[in-house]
Amino acid sequence: MTFNFTRFNLLKIKSKKDKQLATSIYCIFDFYPRNINLYKIALHHKSSPINFKNTQINNERMEYLGDAILSAIVAEYLYKIYPLKNEGFLSEMRAKIVSRKQLNKLCKNIGLYEIIEHNCCLQNSSVAGDAFEAFIGAMFLDKGFYFTKKILTKHILLNHLDIKVIETQNSNFKSKLIEWCQKQKKEIEFKVTDEILANGYPKQYIVESYLDGKNMCSGCDYNIKGAEQIASKKTLELLNLI
Repeated sequence: MTFNFTRFNLLKIKSKKDKQLATSIYCIFDFYPRNINLYKIALHHKSSPINFKNTQINNERMEYLGDAILSAIVAEYLYKIYPLKNEGFLSEMRAKIVSRKQLNKLCKNIGLYEIIEHNCCLQNSSVAGDAFEAFIGAMFLDKGFYFTKKILTKHILLNHLDIKVIETQNSNFKSKLIEWCQKQKKEIEFKVTDEILANGYPKQYIVESYLDGKNMCSGCDYNIKGAEQIASKKTLELLNLI
């Protein structure tokens, strides 16, 4: 008889609410968590934190981690399906896929939004996209990178994204930001603030955006244009413009 390890993980969960959460995750992503607490944190927005030993915990740290993991997985996926495209095209496609608007939509389409704990308005909200990234961070900590890549590729990139449609969408975030600044009579500036060079890896650039002299956001990529796009996207999100 084959032992069902995933079902065994569910049996180890004592709380009824935690079992419901684990079952919901299984229905959406076709796997049971090992450490349910990681996913509980990932699905608690800062407007509805978890109280643990007199400390309020939310999903912001996991969102930071999940953002990096998602970016790496999407970058590899695009690199493989577009073998003849240059780095500028790949950077722009990645920016489109991981944009807050796209992640908000994905989170709601797959049903993950229904199990997020939050107390805030949906209008101009990034609750869904933030939780989606945090969930990826939890999955990475719980199951590892290759498992996370397999799940995201199978359940998200292949089933919930139309790459050809995304390819035709105009998402030049830098141009959008510049256009908005011109209308609002504001000054936007991009500065290369650092270069990262690790043995055996290509150089990465860190670019920061400045709005009327105020440091807004930073972007990191293997070329300056890509880093500017990422910094622009984050700035637009901060301004609630996407």
